[in-house]
Amino acid sequence: MKKIMKISPADIEKKSFEIITEELGDRQLDPEKAPVIKRVIHTTADFEYADSLYFSPGVMEKAKSALSEGALIVTDTKMAMAGINKMVVTRLGGRVECFIADDDVAKAAKESGSTRAAASVDKAERLCREEGLKLIYAVGNAPTALIRLRELMDESRISPELIVGVPVGFVNVIQAKELIIESGCRCIVARGRKGGSNVAACIINALLYEIDKSRGENSI
Repeated sequence: MKKIMKISPADIEKKSFEIITEELGDRQLDPEKAPVIKRVIHTTADFEYADSLYFSPGVMEKAKSALSEGALIVTDTKMAMAGINKMVVTRLGGRVECFIADDDVAKAAKESGSTRAAASVDKAERLCREEGLKLIYAVGNAPTALIRLRELMDESRISPELIVGVPVGFVNVIQAKELIIESGCRCIVARGRKGGSNVAACIINALLYEIDKSRGENSI
């Protein structure tokens, strides 16, 4: 039996990141992207994300800029919304929403024969257009949300500041992620089948924490 480490609660996360850095070994991560990659590994204990996470050119700077200016963050699940640090988002003047359980979204999905996740994208598009909001969309579960985002981008109806595309699963998951990458939009995508709501939330949090770190705030 391995010896249990005696460590204070406050130091657990710090020690975890030290272990992650050690186990990455000689692997050289891009310093700008490393905080996101390491936090995803910390959340999942899966080192494959060091290879599978795709970052569009310049996405880190642009995403942090949008968050700093109070973007609307929309998630495809309540779980992802719950995992995002609202204290930091609110401090930056933004907000987090999930429309998946809204009555009007359910009605629109039924009438159009689409999924609630796709109808939620339409609601986000209307809200941003009417209120002039900057949009960040975080998808951890529903590839249909990514497909609808691509459709609206192709129609020039929506232009998200960032799409986090990390749905997990088997049906249309890989294809939907590649549609987002191929669009040329600002995105962070977990290629392949892996992902999840927890991954979507932790990517947003990693960006928020980097903003706070640059401002000398302690968000964790």
